[in-house]
Amino acid sequence: MQRDPMTLHARYAWTNSEHPGLTRLRLWWDGDLPRRFPQVVSELPGHPLVLGYAGIDDGLRHVLPFLEERRGGNAAAIRRWHSSVGWDRLERGAGPADCDLLAVGTTARRAARLPDDRSLLLPFRLHLVVPVVADATEMRRRISRKERQRTERQFRLRDWSVETSMSDADFDHFYDAIHLPTMRLRHGASTRSMDKDMARACLLRRGMLLFLREGDRRVAGMLCRYGPAPDTLTLRLAGVLDGAQEHYAHGALAALYPALIDWASRHGVRRLDLSGCEPFVSKGIFQFKRKFHPRVELPRTHFRDKRLWLSVRRDTPAVRNFLVANPVLAEDPAAPGRWQALYFHDAERPPRRSLPWQCPNVTAARDIDLDVFLHGARPVGARRTLRETR
Repeated sequence: MQRDPMTLHARYAWTNSEHPGLTRLRLWWDGDLPRRFPQVVSELPGHPLVLGYAGIDDGLRHVLPFLEERRGGNAAAIRRWHSSVGWDRLERGAGPADCDLLAVGTTARRAARLPDDRSLLLPFRLHLVVPVVADATEMRRRISRKERQRTERQFRLRDWSVETSMSDADFDHFYDAIHLPTMRLRHGASTRSMDKDMARACLLRRGMLLFLREGDRRVAGMLCRYGPAPDTLTLRLAGVLDGAQEHYAHGALAALYPALIDWASRHGVRRLDLSGCEPFVSKGIFQFKRKFHPRVELPRTHFRDKRLWLSVRRDTPAVRNFLVANPVLAEDPAAPGRWQALYFHDAERPPRRSLPWQCPNVTAARDIDLDVFLHGARPVGARRTLRETR
């Protein structure tokens, strides 16, 4: 039995609303309400890097799984130790003592009071947004040439076609046979997604489905939602049929992105939000979606005023390896709305410039010497790095 639509919409709005009043209420709940916060230490047997997370609950769904993924190894072997912590201890920088790298998720106001030394202050989440014009030819031209040529070739070779739908039957097929299997096969025990009743009530009823057909089969799909402005479309859920690797290998899911951009340009969409990601250049979603020439933006939800404080607790080779392997995106303090990529390095570890950063409003990259960052006379964080490491 489907649940009460009003309840589903209220739950959806708590996380996803862009209404100023509701976002302020959510920030009060996450930042100003006196309470204790979850604190987790993550260990992987045989791996030297011990991760820690503390702060708002959203970080347990977004930040910590990403850090664990980037650490590598068998996800099923991860051991987490759970406790709680008061904000007064976090403000003194006194998170769990038994981790090497600590991430704290909190509001921007509180994050500004955290210690500067050996730390970075980053956005909690970023969105990748494609500005859309009515000229479909111009929109295709903005997609990377390599991606555009590969997609066009696959459409010809595999006789692909695109269709849209808003029917409940097609939604059931998308959710049960495409989206959920994809999430389970990609993320296993850490799978997270919107439940089916909420997706039907809050996404399908205010959006549309886009399918990629191969013959008589729908081999990939996306569920998008309009709003709050009528010319804004946000990609929310996606996947390939049965989560099968063969469809990934053929580029079925990747092909839906240029198809979605083309559809948007022809149907009055002027702002296409390709959804969010963590503020790391090494994030696979960022590397893939930057091919479609998006702007990097702060979310318009409560995440806009939340920050991620990343603190080095112990200077170890494993910590240095992690920082070098995972460059970050930080807002340029001299030019709000513009972003810069920060690449760590030291004498033994060159900056990982093989990871590209270029987007319309990611305007530069900076190299950060780990010896200065960890032991310099003046602390270097994302709040100061852009001026002090030139």
